[in-house]
Amino acid sequence: MGNVILIGFMGCGKTTVGLKLSYRLRRAIIDTDKEIEREEKRTISEIFAADGEPYFRDRETECLRKLIETTNNQIISVGGGLPVREENRRLLHELGQVFYLRAKGETIYERVKDDTTRPLLQVDDPLSRIEKLLQERDPCYRAAADEVIAVDGKSFEEILNEIEEKVK
Repeated sequence: MGNVILIGFMGCGKTTVGLKLSYRLRRAIIDTDKEIEREEKRTISEIFAADGEPYFRDRETECLRKLIETTNNQIISVGGGLPVREENRRLLHELGQVFYLRAKGETIYERVKDDTTRPLLQVDDPLSRIEKLLQERDPCYRAAADEVIAVDGKSFEEILNEIEEKVK
């Protein structure tokens, strides 16, 4: 399908890398979280609060199914929890070439510590929560990925070059 898919934990740079890669490769970009918000006419935080995480995760799977039918040769950035579901990992492989932007917990914490729009981090100790979720999700991200790109300490230019070298 020619799609390039970016996965990884919140704050790893999927959105920014996706936008810059979209410009560089001259491809449209789709963000699954934004697609869901547009379809639902409410924010992710509102969806979590009103309907819970399982409902949101179902919407992510539906979104992937639609993208498989409708997208080709695009950049797709997905929500941090999307690859946790085994079905979603299979769908991601159908959708295109998957890049896992891997970041350490401390890097993520520094990037998201002041962001109140992330429902999973509205806890007393967000760094511990990040570390716990990373430990749980890393195997899922690795299983979903065709390529793993370590992003800690790298400029966006370095990350983009590394992805571009590996895009099929």
